[in-house]
Amino acid sequence: MPRLYRHLLLGLIALILAALFPLAPVSAQGAASFTSVSPVVAPLEPVVVNVHVQGYSGPATLLIFDAKGRGVGTFPLSLAGDYGAVAVTPRGALGNHWAALFLADGRQATNGIIYRLDAQTTVRSGVAAFDQLYERVRGFVSATRTSYDLNGRPVAGFRSPDSPLLWLRDHYYQNRAFRYFESDLTSLIEANAAAQNPATGMLLDYLPRPTWGIPGKRTPVEADVEYLYVQLVYETWQTTGDTAWMLRLLPSLQKALNYTLTSPERWEPTLGLVKRPFTIDTWDFEYGPTTIDPTTGNPAPRHWIDGQTKWGIFHGDNTGLAEALRSLALMEQQAGQWDLAAQRRQLADDIMVRLNRLSWNGSFYTHHVKLVPFKVPGVDEATQLSLSNAIALNRGVLSVVQGRAILAEYQRRLNDPRRTAFAEWYSIDPPFPADAFGLNYRLGERPGEYVNGGVMPLVGGELARGAFRFGYESYGFDILYRYDELLRRTGASYLWYYPTGGIATAKEFLPTDGWGSSAMLGALVEGAAGIEDTGITYNTATLSPRWLAAPRDQVTQAYAVARYAASGGYAAYTWRYEPAKLSGEARLTIEATSSGDALRLRVLLPPTAKEVQSVLLNGQPVAPQIETLGTSRYVLVSANGPLVNVQVTVR
Repeated sequence: MPRLYRHLLLGLIALILAALFPLAPVSAQGAASFTSVSPVVAPLEPVVVNVHVQGYSGPATLLIFDAKGRGVGTFPLSLAGDYGAVAVTPRGALGNHWAALFLADGRQATNGIIYRLDAQTTVRSGVAAFDQLYERVRGFVSATRTSYDLNGRPVAGFRSPDSPLLWLRDHYYQNRAFRYFESDLTSLIEANAAAQNPATGMLLDYLPRPTWGIPGKRTPVEADVEYLYVQLVYETWQTTGDTAWMLRLLPSLQKALNYTLTSPERWEPTLGLVKRPFTIDTWDFEYGPTTIDPTTGNPAPRHWIDGQTKWGIFHGDNTGLAEALRSLALMEQQAGQWDLAAQRRQLADDIMVRLNRLSWNGSFYTHHVKLVPFKVPGVDEATQLSLSNAIALNRGVLSVVQGRAILAEYQRRLNDPRRTAFAEWYSIDPPFPADAFGLNYRLGERPGEYVNGGVMPLVGGELARGAFRFGYESYGFDILYRYDELLRRTGASYLWYYPTGGIATAKEFLPTDGWGSSAMLGALVEGAAGIEDTGITYNTATLSPRWLAAPRDQVTQAYAVARYAASGGYAAYTWRYEPAKLSGEARLTIEATSSGDALRLRVLLPPTAKEVQSVLLNGQPVAPQIETLGTSRYVLVSANGPLVNVQVTVR
């Protein structure tokens, strides 16, 4: 009988014995105790427990329960001359774990707290490029943390690499990283909610900074703030598990999306899609030469809307709105608003149908579909691939065919023999000609600068995460390797690089790019390590270890943990690959646990595997279920509870 299955059976027996035989003295003078070598332990990291029962030699059983009262392990041991020891594997919910020690005759010798289980986000694969990334990114993102008092209350958030203010979008995109170590996730959101226009539902781009004399502002050309606000609240709820907090904000979220769907400056009713002025992707300045800002009288790029505004449909606004509508539906369900939630999902589907008809060219989304056509001299707009194609890969709104087509296009450009850029992580490719977007001599007017063709790690990170999602695993790993090389070359991470690899020396671009480094960390944790929260605080999680696909290193074992700092939510696993020997059989083993109740495992198979010989879940055979993505094949296994062991044997 396999060991884990035997432990489960012994645990059930021990529970029965605990009810039948309450704590009783071992002998008239006897004493019993157990002590963990480490008072604080990590998930799935074995720890030795020393046991003492005065006047006893023989077999015993140690039964351990987690902080939720669930049985998380039964460990047989033997005592000789009053003493014994056993290595136990911590599992289950974080917090104090309780244990009971039973002797061979069923007596409970002692019980009490055995250790405290804690978890920290960790990746250990034996490959430095992956194993060192979390701490590096944590350092970059921590350097962008900004806090100050606003209207008598502290507000904390994560600034962009090119502005000292707290912009909602830059804070949101860095959430891919800071949720693993930051505890204040709500003050910036609440400050934005307080600043929301009560009549229209419109939100600010960035919050006021009173001590600097800077008021909060909405850049008029921006159309993405409201859906990013909704998505930020949803992901914060997912991280904290604070449903009451989310429900208090729900009316604000509904008002925000209603603004997007009804404002004549945001919604194009003839197409049923979000519109915006002709900007480069999601950025905040419009096509045209440097002109005069009507509010300040100073030379400036076009940030405003007037009679000269050139309107169009930008794909990223619409994929983002579709994602936010689906997230809003989940939150409305929590409020019992089932009919409204169904309407949100239907609208999200309709938006994607309309967008695909208008903007999808078979390989990627056309950058900007103009409402009144005109030609931009000096560039073939039909070939322009803009950064929100990479972001769309991870919004849950694309078909598999679309996701793989976008990735294939990026790979085609990477492998183009005419490519001069050091990476294919373009803000837009090909860029616009010089002065198409007048920035009053700031960086970005010329091709290859800033968002006009600069190379951006934020694009590479989204690409990598999408590559893991859509069956381009080796490509995802390749991007992570190349980002590691970039970090080692410069000792820093910048928002953008010149295509030749040069770094902008302007002071406003910090060497601690939180946006791009966060995207890369998302690719590592959710992509390579494959730990995805599919519920709230990992109450359900999907584990897809993809280490077999690393193209430069043969990884045969790995340990990974993803843990939210603002809650006890986490998931963890150990993964081991035993290559084929003389028998021709190879084996993959995953031992997993989490704070939640359900795990879905996706076991990536070796590319040379011809057939699945067997699948065991906690020692019992289950029928193989195979998922295919391109040339990648996964065995799918669903399991309940905090004790999960899956073995897949292939030939």
